[in-house]
Amino acid sequence: MTAAPIILLAALSTRTVTLAEAERAAEAQRPSVRVATANTAAGDARTEQARAPVLPQVRVEAEYDRTTGNRRQRPGRTTTVDNNWTFYNWFEGQVTATQLVWDFGKTLNQWRAAEMHAVALADTERATRLEAIGSVRAAYFRARAAKSLIAVAQQTLSNQERHLVQIGGFVQAGTRPEIDLAQARAGRANARVGVIRAENAFTVARAQLNRAMGVAADTDYDVADDTLAAVPGETGPVGPLIDEAIRARPDVAALDHQVQAQDLAARAARGGYWPTLNLVGAARDEGQSLEQTHTSDNFGQAVTLGGMAWNVWGGVQLRWPLFQGLLTRGQVREADAQAAAARAERDGLVQEVWVAVQEAAASVRAAQEALIAADEALTAGRERLRLADGRYASGVGSIIELADAELGAANTGAQRVAAEYALATARAALVLALGRR
Repeated sequence: MTAAPIILLAALSTRTVTLAEAERAAEAQRPSVRVATANTAAGDARTEQARAPVLPQVRVEAEYDRTTGNRRQRPGRTTTVDNNWTFYNWFEGQVTATQLVWDFGKTLNQWRAAEMHAVALADTERATRLEAIGSVRAAYFRARAAKSLIAVAQQTLSNQERHLVQIGGFVQAGTRPEIDLAQARAGRANARVGVIRAENAFTVARAQLNRAMGVAADTDYDVADDTLAAVPGETGPVGPLIDEAIRARPDVAALDHQVQAQDLAARAARGGYWPTLNLVGAARDEGQSLEQTHTSDNFGQAVTLGGMAWNVWGGVQLRWPLFQGLLTRGQVREADAQAAAARAERDGLVQEVWVAVQEAAASVRAAQEALIAADEALTAGRERLRLADGRYASGVGSIIELADAELGAANTGAQRVAAEYALATARAALVLALGRR
């Protein structure tokens, strides 16, 4: 994850970035994608944590005390033990094992709910990756359009410079007034400003593309003339596209799994009303010293002092919290409410999918028609400029007619670029709305 940005940063200034490369960079380096990937890993880890109570629990404890051994004296009883404040060592060691047998599905449903949460996070990661690809495509097409507008601006400047030379000759020959020359110079200056603005817009568009790719780099690179092919089904009815989107979109799948997780969490909360049955076992070793001392008493009998003594036990444990101040009731109500909220959120997303697919499909169709119209306008604008140029050269047309034709040609060129950009971005939006890559 850390090496990829370095490779891309080194390459941006030496080559042309393609759409496929921009998409790969966004998937690998965009911060939102990296956050989603980390969230998925955290969800898997929480699944392990939720599974832990189902497995055997083994605990080892050790303790050392320096203590007195005084016994409590009860009134009315005699004892031969004299209490004193003598300190001695005391060692304890214990191994305890517990195995859950049954808790009416509480722990099992918590584990399954954690698994569903993890699956939902994985679906969210896929949705984040698709969003990253959609964003980088939009930024790429915007940069590509800005690059094309530079060509339009340069073509306009070339026409203005050619006309300036032509008009200068006419003015020197006395066939045209000097105001035509001043008009041509103003047109050339405006065309130069247009080129500067187009180049600056391309720089800004590449900076925005860098952000969409998730890289920090300069803008000293070019973009290829890549675009999106026609989306299968874009000219057909919208109904099948909506059905496909609901089935395929990972954000819808994430909410489906979220609903399942909340239902399981509610079932786990209801398990809190019932007892828990465990198998328990332990081994304990305790005594005054780690080693035994062998001696004899006053009668010559062997006596063992100190040392440790082992004890083992096992059994069945039943725990039933009969009343906890309505804690379980509140947990059940909360889980039910969260499940209802997840269902409502899922229904809201489905409604958004309907709107998104319909809008994207309509935008694609409108952009296709607009591109056809822009091609016709571009052809007509270039023809108009050619005719105006010939009329002016033959002395029939005016400088105003020529300037209008030049402006019209520039505008139709820009409209053609905008129409092509609109179609590419509309297709990218449709692909995203359908949950495709």
